[in-house]
Parts: sequence; structure tokens; C-alpha cells
Amino acid sequence: QVQLVESGGGLVQPGGTLRLSCAASRSIFSSINSMGWSRQVPGKQRELVAHLTFGGTTTYRDSVKGRFTISRDNAKNTMYLQMNSLKPEDTAVYYCYARLFSGEYWGQGTQVTVSS
Repeated sequence: QVQLVESGGGLVQPGGTLRLSCAASRSIFSSINSMGWSRQVPGKQRELVAHLTFGGTTTYRDSVKGRFTISRDNAKNTMYLQMNSLKPEDTAVYYCYARLFSGEYWGQGTQVTVSS
């Protein structure tokens, strides 16, 4: 079983910066197929924000390109989402996920609110 725990969410003003972290309960990064971040607003479908493959290929949704960066630290079993130039429309609950051969795992989510 793998547990993922997000942190780093909060309230920030438009144009501000946050860095989300996703810590895994054990060393999984050597066995993942891919991992990433999604977000969800109440009443709307969850949407992919950023995706990172085992080989290091990244994919971003168009609305965050140039502002968000996904990365990982294998030694710390942690994945990050650096979010710059935040906009009110980025407000959502952000979830990290990891896809291993054994299945897909999700964190509990962390709230990000962008408001003045």
C-alpha cells in the first residue's frame, strides 16, 4: 500500500507563489510509471494539471504552462508543484497521484485559494 500526503496549500493573492509537496509513504519513485497533479473545483470534474513520466517527460494543461513546474526528489520520496503567477481561476483542491504497476494512488488533497 502506498500513501501520498499533500502539503503546501493555502491562501495567496493573485500573482503570488505556492509550492505544493506530495510525500510518499515509502520509496516508490523507482517503480512508478508516472505521477502528477490534478485539481478539482466543487461541482466540476477533476482536471489534470501536470504529469511527469518515469523518464522525466512533463505535460501541463494549457492554462498553467509557463507558470507551473512539476518536479520530484527521489531521495526524499517527494514530488512538487511549483506554482507561480497564480490566478483566481487556479483556486481548487489539488491532488497528487502516482501510477505504479500495482495500481493508482491518490493523496487526500490540499486547498489552494487565490484571492485578494
